[in-house]
Amino acid sequence: MAVEREFDSNYRYVLVAARRARQLQQGSQPLVTSRTTKPHKVAQEEIKAGLVGYVRGKERVKTDIESTIVPRFASQS
Repeated sequence: MAVEREFDSNYRYVLVAARRARQLQQGSQPLVTSRTTKPHKVAQEEIKAGLVGYVRGKERVKTDIESTIVPRFASQS
């Protein structure tokens, strides 16, 4: 799978920026020097500089959940 650098929608841009901001909040080192310390702004600057990309999966992952392990909630009467 190839790393994508250009975004096909604003929604995907927001998702990638949010995930990178979470990584920064959890202690990752910034990839750019910035005047701000806010994680969401640093993430946006990293994306603008072309240092952050994403991998788009070719096929959807199907999860097989057996109906017996899905919790059932009792009706409240």
